[in-house]
Formats: sequence, structure tokens, C-alpha cells
Amino acid sequence: MSKQRLFLFTPLGIFVVLVGFFFRGLSLDPNEMPSALLNKPVPKFSLPRLENPQETRSENILQGKVSLLNVWATWCVTCRQEHAFLNQLKNQGMHIIGLDYKDNSADAQRWIAELGNPYDEILVDEDGRVGLDLGVFGAPETYVVDKQGVIRYKYIGDLNQKVWDETIKPIVNSLEI
Repeated sequence: MSKQRLFLFTPLGIFVVLVGFFFRGLSLDPNEMPSALLNKPVPKFSLPRLENPQETRSENILQGKVSLLNVWATWCVTCRQEHAFLNQLKNQGMHIIGLDYKDNSADAQRWIAELGNPYDEILVDEDGRVGLDLGVFGAPETYVVDKQGVIRYKYIGDLNQKVWDETIKPIVNSLEI
């Protein structure tokens, strides 16, 4: 093959390689990306509560019992989907802390009034600073935190019955021993 013909096929070859990378990227599961904070303490923070602007510190609410730290927002469609399941978990006695992420507090208060409150505490991360410290990609995200305040698992996406039964509940059960 002449150099001139080979030169004509070079753009096609590059295109095929890029398409391959693109389709490989679409098939990646974001939960396969480990959190840099796995097996490390939750970053220390102090945030206001949704229903009471008095600030609370992370170590006061994320130690002493196994907890879920659920990152949510009213602008998040998937958060609405998982909300009913979070209410079920709360009714079963699961300790859940809500982190209202980059959201409007008035919207969040209406959301909770309408859909119920599955959270033991709701903290407001209006500027996303704590989310950034946690490595949040978006909402919803749920962290399993042990009794010492150490992150043991991070789940990205809709927390539902299947995910709970197959992944999260066994982790929570092992930490409650």
C-alpha cells in the first residue's frame, strides 16, 4: 500500500479507536470507581440543619452507630425515586443522615413535608463544600459509615430494595456486630 493510501485511512483508524473508547466509557459502572475516602474517617465538617440553622458537627452525628450518609437534592430526579425506600429503611430503624446538596432550603423543606422525612438529621450543604470534601459526583450518593465515623462503602445512584439486599445490608450487618 502506498504512503498516500495509508494516509487516507489514518483518520478512519483514529475515528474507530475513539469510538471504541467512547463505548467502553459508556459501559463503566460509577460504583466500580473506589472512593479515595474508603476506610478513612468522614471529613470533619460543621453544617446547619435544615429545620434548625444551628450548626452541627460531623463527629456528633456520625459516631456511635452505623449510619447511612445520603447525599440528595430536590433537583435530583433519582433522589425522588429513592426517597420512599429511604422512608422504609428509617421505619426499620436505620440511622440515616441526609446531606441536602447544592439545594435551596425552602425547596428542601417542602420536599420533606410532601414526601416524609427518612433522616435523623438533615444537613444543608448549600455551596457543595462538604460534597467536594466527600468526593461527590452528583446525587444521589450514599455512604455507609461505621460506629467510629469511618466510611466503609460508597454507593452512587438509586438506593433501592435490590441494592439494599444484595450490597448495602450485608455491609451494615457486618458493621453492627
